[in-house]
Amino acid sequence: MIRPTALRALTTVAVTAALALPLTQGAQAATPDAITPATTATATAAATINAHDDNPFRWMELDGLRADFRFMCPAGHCVGFWSLVLTDDVAQQKFEGRKFFVYAPATGEFSFFLDTDIAVRTVDHPRQVRLVDTEFMRSHPRVEVRYGDPDHPDRARVVASATTLM
Repeated sequence: MIRPTALRALTTVAVTAALALPLTQGAQAATPDAITPATTATATAAATINAHDDNPFRWMELDGLRADFRFMCPAGHCVGFWSLVLTDDVAQQKFEGRKFFVYAPATGEFSFFLDTDIAVRTVDHPRQVRLVDTEFMRSHPRVEVRYGDPDHPDRARVVASATTLM
């Protein structure tokens, strides 16, 4: 059995790799020495303007999800990245007592959400649903956000889905 510390370290490495992907694809990042409120605002504006060029989800059919570009500076290292979040109409629905989780119905595998800069398997609130572009997303033809008991994914409600167009 994997110890919690090892599992947390593994998910941190996976999230770091997912967040670094847009950087290697040409996203601009400011150096920590150059970060001031003015440069952060300028970098954010530049990242937002150029964000639509590198949307890794543009080839997916999204149902209940939308692509969202974020710019953040965890530990002084700025990065711009794309993620999928629930649409406003889905997020405003009433959800109580269960968990949101990411599931690939073809294989029965689970993925994770990004909560700030930490990978988590489940979240409680619809505004916490944030999927990043990972190998999991690219290797499964359909990925679903489900609401219910992760121990019984077949009984959980499908809230949203992302299907890779081929």
